[in-house]
Amino acid sequence: MIRQVIGVCLLTVVSTLTQAAEVSVAVAANFAAPMQKIALLFEQSSGHKAMLSFGSTGKLYAQIRNGAPFQVLLAADDKMPARLEAEGQSVVGMRFTYAVGKLALWSRQNGLVDAQGAILRSGRFARLALADPKLAPYGAAAVETLNTMGLLADLTPKFVYGESIAQAYQFVSTGNAELGFVALSQVFSDGKLVSGSAWRVPTGMHTPIRQDAVLLKAGENQVAARALMAFLRSEAALAVIRSFGYD
Repeated sequence: MIRQVIGVCLLTVVSTLTQAAEVSVAVAANFAAPMQKIALLFEQSSGHKAMLSFGSTGKLYAQIRNGAPFQVLLAADDKMPARLEAEGQSVVGMRFTYAVGKLALWSRQNGLVDAQGAILRSGRFARLALADPKLAPYGAAAVETLNTMGLLADLTPKFVYGESIAQAYQFVSTGNAELGFVALSQVFSDGKLVSGSAWRVPTGMHTPIRQDAVLLKAGENQVAARALMAFLRSEAALAVIRSFGYD
């Protein structure tokens, strides 16, 4: 009887190990912190491991076009995933919006950025960091916001471009720029500002940042890739996404 029980346990362990797999995921830089938490929950729930690579959406798109073996892309917009689908690089019918991003103007200095963003009109700063609008949707949203405010021409000479929103955040956090446009998720957690001072940019000042997930061709027949796409829609994943300020 004991041998039978041991045998069943061993078979269960072997079966679990056999079914567990890895999924290679390209993740937009703004979603780094939430995705690290989601990946841990995903592994605990399914046994599958998500291998994460972070970068600007434009750069990740270029890597995928050049043959990078990513199986899932979590973009910072809906344009690149749609383009990949049209180009035959992803599985048709699997694309969906996993989050709607929010933009924030942030400084590591307490009290520098006011709740209405009036600091932008004051001129009391030398450098303004933002992600390259050609590569990063959050950078494009920042430019659109400044254009809406009528400040784009005046402030362009003060721009310090980051390759991604992560680098724009780094410029501000290290003091290389007094303030900058970052993803709300980088400076807010559980509804609270983590440090410094910030202005939550009203969503009406720029085109909505709809962030789409897409199953790439390399993941079409991979059980872990499909499992992750399903897990991103789960209440556990959605709770993490909301906690970082996304819709």
